[in-house]
Amino acid sequence: MTHRTIKQAIVARPTSDGAGVCLKRSIGTDMLSELDPFLLLDNFGTKNPDDYIAGFPDHPHRGFETVTYMIQGVMRHKDSSGAEGLLRPGGVQWMTAGRGIIHSEMPEQMEGEMNGFQLWVNLPAAEKMCVPRYQNFEPDEVPLVKPAGGLEVRVIAGEVGGILGPVSGIAIEPIYLDISFAPGATFSINLPLGHTAFIYVFQGQAMISNDKVELDHLAVLSDGEQVRMSSADGGRVILVAGKPFGEPIARYGPFVMNTTDEIHQAIRDYQQGNFI
Repeated sequence: MTHRTIKQAIVARPTSDGAGVCLKRSIGTDMLSELDPFLLLDNFGTKNPDDYIAGFPDHPHRGFETVTYMIQGVMRHKDSSGAEGLLRPGGVQWMTAGRGIIHSEMPEQMEGEMNGFQLWVNLPAAEKMCVPRYQNFEPDEVPLVKPAGGLEVRVIAGEVGGILGPVSGIAIEPIYLDISFAPGATFSINLPLGHTAFIYVFQGQAMISNDKVELDHLAVLSDGEQVRMSSADGGRVILVAGKPFGEPIARYGPFVMNTTDEIHQAIRDYQQGNFI
C-alpha cells in the first residue's frame, strides 16, 4: 500500500473578505492559486467581534460550490432562492451556486468566538450552469466517530469506520473530515487514488508520516492509497480530498467558469439581474 506524504506546505495568510471579516487564506493566494478541484480555503477564527461582525453581505456566485463548516459561533444564511437557515457549531452547508445565486452569511451574535471554514469547490463544465441548490446539515446530522486511541472524527463527507457523512451527490466525490487528536494519537484512512488531498491544521500540530505540519499551515498530499497522521500535542485538523477535473479554469471574483467569454457572460447576467 502506498502512503501519502507532504508535497507542499503553505502557511495561511491573514487577509479579509466580505465586509471586512478577518481570516486566514491558504488556497486562493499567489502561493497556491488553486488545487484542482479546490479553488479557495479560508479559516475565519477570532474572539474579537470587530473582526467578524460585518459578516458577508449579499454577493453573487456562479460556476462552483461553497462549503461552510462552523467550529464556533452562529451564522445566518440567506439566498436569492428563498432559502434561509442558521449555521451552528458543528453544522455544515454545501451550496451549489450553479448558474447563479446571490447569498449572504451574517453573524447571529454580537460577542464571543467565531470560527469556521469556507471551501470553494469547482464544478465540472457540464454542471456549471445547473440549477442552484444546497445541502444544509445541523450539528447532530454530522456523525461523530470515536476510533480507539483518543480520536474524535466528525464525518462531513466520506466514510470512517463504516459511518457515512451526510453530504452526497457531489461531482468531486468528496472526503471532508474534522479530526481531533488526543496527545500521541494516530489516525489512518484510505483515500481514492488520484484524488487531490490536503490537511489544514487549526489547533496544535500534526505529523504526516515523519513530517510535521505547524499550526495554520496547509499540507498538500502526494498521491497514494492511505494517509497516516498523528499529533503529539492534541492537534485538530481538517482532511479534505476530491476528484480533480483537469479542465481549464477562468475566474473573476465570485465567478468561476472555463473560458473568459463565459466570465464576461456571467458579469452581464449578474448586472442585468438574471441570477435567481
